[in-house]
Amino acid sequence: MADALMFKTVMEFEYGVPRQLAPGVVRLVANNPSPFTFKGTNTYLIGTDTLAVIDPGPRDPAHCAAIVRAAAGRPITHILVTHTHRDHVDGLPDLLAATGAVTAGYGSYELTSTVAARTGPGGESAHTDRTWKPDFELRDGSVLAGDSWAVTAIHTPGHTPDHLSFALHPTHADTRVLFPGDHVMAWNTSVVAPPEGRMADYLASLETLMARDDTVAFPGHGGQYETPARVAKAYLIHRRMRDTAILDCIKGGASSVPAIVAQIYRGLDERLVPAASMSVLAHLEHQLERGLISVSAPLSQTSDLRAV
Repeated sequence: MADALMFKTVMEFEYGVPRQLAPGVVRLVANNPSPFTFKGTNTYLIGTDTLAVIDPGPRDPAHCAAIVRAAAGRPITHILVTHTHRDHVDGLPDLLAATGAVTAGYGSYELTSTVAARTGPGGESAHTDRTWKPDFELRDGSVLAGDSWAVTAIHTPGHTPDHLSFALHPTHADTRVLFPGDHVMAWNTSVVAPPEGRMADYLASLETLMARDDTVAFPGHGGQYETPARVAKAYLIHRRMRDTAILDCIKGGASSVPAIVAQIYRGLDERLVPAASMSVLAHLEHQLERGLISVSAPLSQTSDLRAV
């Protein structure tokens, strides 16, 4: 089935080498490539005199050392976290030990999804930390500032309940920088995996970013992209198309998540089938909330699906 998205998969980088993307913005890419992280997790250093780090990345001594080298003797005073997926935060203890910085992010959260929790080695707790407590808890509209930088937090749940995007306070009138984390990336769609991922929240957060006037986005994985509001709109259209396609599959007789995945994601890399299944499950939860389908409870990969 046709998608409305054109992905940007070209990215200029070298592991361990800082790349300046804008005044006061430097990126390092962690060496943790995978089908889910693309080339690796992006870590950003912002500021000129004192610095803040956005997302320390996975636990990797080489990546931590590269962050410290990129600071070039300037103090790293704050470490900001977009969300607590482990590829973004497992490197936090080592970077804290190296810098003595304070931490900032959303903090602990409760799940609101009605989807049955994923358990076992590949379960939710294997990928995210719901109990993390930062030094500074940020909410939508919170402002955090250092000597030569300032950001406003934008709560963008959906990928995770604690997901924050950060808007850099502009130093140039014609450049308005957004750090959208994993909410919107140019190289692929973001995984919305219940129970920590929730489609209704994700769609609402896309609308939040559509209402902004940022000029460039530096995401959690992959390269930068321009006109973030237009990209968010394209992703919203894509999700609405996918929602319709899934409902059409159910109306056509597909009564399970695997049956829907087989129809919609023909030719998909087998390694990505679990992620596609989670995305379908997130759409099904959203349809259930709107009274469009009925399911055997609790909603899970094995539920029997029926259109209402």
